[in-house]
Amino acid sequence: MDLKEAQSEPRESMDYDVVIVGAGPAGLAAAIRLKQLDETISVVVVEKGAEVGAHILSGAVIDPIGLDRLVPDWREDPERPLTTAVEEDVFYFLTEPNGIRLPNFGMPSLMNNHGNFVGSLGLVAKFLGARAEALGVEIYPGFAAAELLFNEDGSVAGIATGDMGIARDGTVTDRFTRGMELRGRYTLLGEGARGSLSKIAIRKFALDEGREPQKYGIGLKELWQVKPEKFHKGRVQHSFGWPLDNGTGGGSFLYHFDDNLVSVGFVVHLNYQNPTLSPFDEFQRFKTHPLIRDTFEGAKRIAYGSRAITEGGFQSVPKLTFPGGALIGCAAGFVNVPRIKGSHNAILSGMLAAEKLVPALQAGRRHDEVVEIENEWRDGPIGKDLKPVRNVKPLWSKFGTLIGIGLGGVDMWLNQLFGWSPFGTLKHGKPDYATLKKIDEVKPIVYPKPDGKLSFDKLSSVFLSSTNHEEDQPAHLKLTDPSVPITQNLPLYGEPARLYCPAGVYEVVYENAEAKTNPRFVINAQNCVHCKTCDIKDPAQNITWTVPEGGGGPGYANM
Repeated sequence: MDLKEAQSEPRESMDYDVVIVGAGPAGLAAAIRLKQLDETISVVVVEKGAEVGAHILSGAVIDPIGLDRLVPDWREDPERPLTTAVEEDVFYFLTEPNGIRLPNFGMPSLMNNHGNFVGSLGLVAKFLGARAEALGVEIYPGFAAAELLFNEDGSVAGIATGDMGIARDGTVTDRFTRGMELRGRYTLLGEGARGSLSKIAIRKFALDEGREPQKYGIGLKELWQVKPEKFHKGRVQHSFGWPLDNGTGGGSFLYHFDDNLVSVGFVVHLNYQNPTLSPFDEFQRFKTHPLIRDTFEGAKRIAYGSRAITEGGFQSVPKLTFPGGALIGCAAGFVNVPRIKGSHNAILSGMLAAEKLVPALQAGRRHDEVVEIENEWRDGPIGKDLKPVRNVKPLWSKFGTLIGIGLGGVDMWLNQLFGWSPFGTLKHGKPDYATLKKIDEVKPIVYPKPDGKLSFDKLSSVFLSSTNHEEDQPAHLKLTDPSVPITQNLPLYGEPARLYCPAGVYEVVYENAEAKTNPRFVINAQNCVHCKTCDIKDPAQNITWTVPEGGGGPGYANM
């Protein structure tokens, strides 16, 4: 049987009231809230990770407002995922040899982390998954939502999971299994940043019309077990500055939690201009700073991961609703950039969607647009969280780190004290893929070789992410024009994909390395940690990230 014949076979279909894509905080919160409000509503959640939480990556300092409203008894649950309360807030501006500790009293109160918790967002997802299943929600991990289904009138009818058992050359193997159709009266897309189905919905229904372009960062994180004398339970440390130059936005964090665990992370805003910049190598270099490296003396690195982060904020949130469904969580872009937090808003957005869907379902509606979700988020807790910080990112981008953060701080104070900004609501300008300079216009960045103790290479890091894909499958990273990486991106930008990818997926390989003759572009798709940076930053917009076979990708534990 050839592939065309195999895919002509009808797919098995199941019907639900609500289909949810993504078992993250937003999707699970929506599922739980639907069942809390009406236990007769049928709800299914599909998750491309091998298990709930496998693809969840965050810092994470978590504002508990969402958990408190969704599951008020979570603090008394013996299986609660968060046990470390924030005890200490530390802010640094780093220079190459030194650093300046910034006074806490100068920070707007929204930057105060006391009352928040440090922990693993993946464990929060597992906790919410168990709560959802106890309420009767069906959760299917290991099934990647690969296709949006549409009714004849153009409304969304549900999703289809991907076919499995297609070989790399496109032939059908003996393990071929047709995907399933999960049809719903409404479909919620909670895929996280730059979700593949969310992209389709945004484009089809013009949900970004009249909005600023979405902005992104790439977040990289490692989990370390440190010596007891280096551990400060509940300490939350944020910094900005070195190793990034003044024109490149980003920041870093160290979070101490549980038993001698330290999450160390680094974020680079993807509107950077130098095509020779490597976010992964900037992260490795950051750990060598004198104020940072001491924490990791004698420590053991136990996990690594990377993920794109939505950073556009208030003015970049697309229209949430479309006929037959809605965007929730980071698929909509609800991250508060200066707070480096989004999970609380993800939970709140899932709850909001559920609270508006239930009356629609009870009234017998289906496949229409539940505009109440779109109409009410700005006046609720999500809008009130995002609006006061809406100008921080554009000010940072326009004026650079030193002046931009200063102006952003003043703007946050004015918003906090008077509910007013002298800047109004600023625009972001160019999308991230359009910000790179040509390689002959920049000074190339040369990174030191990793020492294997504090700094590491990409491949050893990918190993710690427990990333695994079925190797004999078509690459899930699609090139619109296979010639572009060599004929366009290489001469103009030095092919930046080989540098912005944090997992060594993309390479330029030469027939003669010394003479650099006959280059070819190689995609090591099995290394992909699903960060989706390539889909965002490729200057030709030639790379499209799609879902691989369900269950593939990273296997984050305690991340």
